[in-house]
Amino acid sequence: MPGWNATHIPDQSGRSAVVTGANSGIGYVTARELARRGASVVLACRSAARGRAAVIRLRAEVPGARAEFLPLDLADLASVREFAVAYGQRHASLDLLINNAGVMALPYGRTADGFETQLGVNHLGHFALTGLLLSRLRAAAPGARIVNVSSGFHVLGRIGPDDAGLADAGGEHGYRRWIAYGRSKTANLLFTHELSRRFTAAGSPITAVAAHPGYASSNLHSGASKLEGPTLNSRVAALGNAVLAQPTSSGALPTLYAATATGVEPDAFIGPRFGWRGAPARSWRAGWTLDHTSGELLWAASERLTGVSYAALPR
Repeated sequence: MPGWNATHIPDQSGRSAVVTGANSGIGYVTARELARRGASVVLACRSAARGRAAVIRLRAEVPGARAEFLPLDLADLASVREFAVAYGQRHASLDLLINNAGVMALPYGRTADGFETQLGVNHLGHFALTGLLLSRLRAAAPGARIVNVSSGFHVLGRIGPDDAGLADAGGEHGYRRWIAYGRSKTANLLFTHELSRRFTAAGSPITAVAAHPGYASSNLHSGASKLEGPTLNSRVAALGNAVLAQPTSSGALPTLYAATATGVEPDAFIGPRFGWRGAPARSWRAGWTLDHTSGELLWAASERLTGVSYAALPR
């Protein structure tokens, strides 16, 4: 693992991948490097204009790349279902599902289905998408992987067994945007943990893992800084992003490693070796992201809220 970089990605010829939020940043780099190694990549993006532009750019950077755009708005479960249908009509199987898209530290808002935006986009949308694409992942197994992109900021928000108002994050008046972001990233890790447990119990060869980019220059960080306005904190954040953050190409490496490297164990959490930057390595995670009870309860609540049932993976 030391020194692992994009040149170490194994040949992906004949494999298919879906990357959410692939029109820019880490998602775009992930899609580009998978395509460079021969994978057929679907860029799943909310904006049709940006998604199509990303495909054109990718094909220019990787001549001969097999890449296409399909619309996906994770803040709208109807869009998630439409994407799953569209993908199923074009592809019989799916080898890699990279749940990369996300929002960070937004003001209080709700998705089209009434969920607090950060949990709705970062977790519930991806939970629904994964369940709806599960049959295609099973068709590609063995070797199929699901990578859920979390964050070191998961330490800011815990989802406990008795947590109330899961999808509301305390309501508008009790809302704290960084805590809500942390909760959504904890949800990514709990989802990965419970998904791995269920795959093992079912004897499924599909592998579910998680990754985080460390401190990488991305649209998430710049967007969060813009929300704060011209304050001292935002200026410090902008300076840190410019001086300390690793480039997007490096920030994508943990995701690419989790998706393609040999020997990646189920429920692994891959991040930069030094926490905020460096080559991919196993990453520390809070103990509560490995709690079986919390994972089961989050799963049950997610099925109820999204209406997506993982019938092939019983408890």
